[in-house]
Amino acid sequence: MPSLLEIDGLTRRFGGLTAVDGVSLSLGQGELLSVIGPNGAGKTTLFNLVTGLDAPDEGRVRFDGEDITGWSAPALAQRGLARTFQHGRVFANLSVLDNVLVGAHTRLQAARPRLGGIPGAGALAELALALVQPPGVARVARRLREEALEIIALFGTRLAPRIDHPAYSLSYANRRRVEIARALALQPRLLLLDEPTAGMNESETAEMQEIIRELKRRGHTILLIEHKLDLVMQLSDRVVVLDNGAKIAEGAPDAVRHDPAVIEAYLGHRHVGEKAAVAA
Repeated sequence: MPSLLEIDGLTRRFGGLTAVDGVSLSLGQGELLSVIGPNGAGKTTLFNLVTGLDAPDEGRVRFDGEDITGWSAPALAQRGLARTFQHGRVFANLSVLDNVLVGAHTRLQAARPRLGGIPGAGALAELALALVQPPGVARVARRLREEALEIIALFGTRLAPRIDHPAYSLSYANRRRVEIARALALQPRLLLLDEPTAGMNESETAEMQEIIRELKRRGHTILLIEHKLDLVMQLSDRVVVLDNGAKIAEGAPDAVRHDPAVIEAYLGHRHVGEKAAVAA
């Protein structure tokens, strides 16, 4: 399949610590690739380098053939990259619906008139557009609201009855769901999920697994970080394993699960005979 994301020799150092050490990988259109590894392996740092929250010391990132190394997070969002975070981030005082609509902000901005060349525009122009939306902008806003409601419906009764509830009133698991819904509102070409089931119990994890499976069925290209390896093995097309910042394995889930280097990274010693060790 054609590569949508290509990472070549990506390296990030913090003083004497190399958090990401020459990592290369590719992600095909419509593929779900999981990045796993022990705590401190460099997984979230890798996400930060791809999504513009940090800049690499070495290496390149290409998206759909274009070099995006060092681009800002807003520029990458406009390009179609959306992510969630290991520690969920929602706007606590906004409603569920408004949180999701924030994810569509770049699409609404694209529909608004360009006033940058008008002297004295700026804040006054922004206020005027907020108070009186041109018909074209209003149509886009209505469509984005309809799309946001459709996205919320993916999460069933967990979010749909709560669209007007402020995010601070939600359970932890529902805040994680809102964050994913907000990322989907961007209509991303690449969705990066950083531990989407962190802090969830068994039943909540099973629900999230089905949501991710549905997103994959709909053709989303997904880069996933996840510690719950049963979920990884069931959902992934391929798995990349990091340890101490370096890639130590890559391949189909079953092959990676039984790779001696992977077992050693998780157990701390060679224990090749225990097939279930990495999947437990």
